[in-house]
Amino acid sequence: MNIVLLGPPGSGKGTLAADLIRLYNFEYVSTGDIFRHNIREKTPLGLNASEYIHAGQLVPDHVTIAMIADHLKQPRTGSGILFDGFPRTVVQAEALDRMLMQMQTELHMVINLVVSKETVVERLSNRRLCVDCGRGYNLVSLPSKVPDICDQCGGDLIQRADDRPETIRTRLEHYRDSTKPLIAYYQEKAILTSIDNEGSIEAYTQRAADAIAKAQRMGKWRP
Repeated sequence: MNIVLLGPPGSGKGTLAADLIRLYNFEYVSTGDIFRHNIREKTPLGLNASEYIHAGQLVPDHVTIAMIADHLKQPRTGSGILFDGFPRTVVQAEALDRMLMQMQTELHMVINLVVSKETVVERLSNRRLCVDCGRGYNLVSLPSKVPDICDQCGGDLIQRADDRPETIRTRLEHYRDSTKPLIAYYQEKAILTSIDNEGSIEAYTQRAADAIAKAQRMGKWRP
């Protein structure tokens, strides 16, 4: 089964993704991870993306699409693919449809995570990210074993400048405005499922698992 996770910053996509990978053996395709790899390895695409990032500009669709397409040429490793951070635009969504068609598969489900503005502000204010591997933590709900140190690689944990309360609300408004066309695109294809991502990690993971089970019963996917 191939799934796209949609949700604003602080919606819990990374945490939910980790649980779904554990439950279903999905291959995780994260735009952030792929960007970091290409930039670190100084690939042509990574160097191209770096130019936009250093200039404070959004990386164009064609660069992001090329990175994902290049990654999907590698042998598959799971029962399906879980996309996090891609697509972000209708142009990217249409490109993903073409990529999956070339792989003789399709996108089966889009999980749209719904959270309140207050919850997002609280989560992001407490979020910390590893400067080396990008793994995310939360000072309240998902702290590292050693304060300010990543459990996975030992890197330093930092708070992003745009994870401060004064900038979070602006980011949320931008996300909602920019993703409205994408959500409409997937609603039209009848593969969008919105999930309440409030409450405990266990609670919203169960809601996602229930949605996947419903998709299985409807014949969208068989393990």
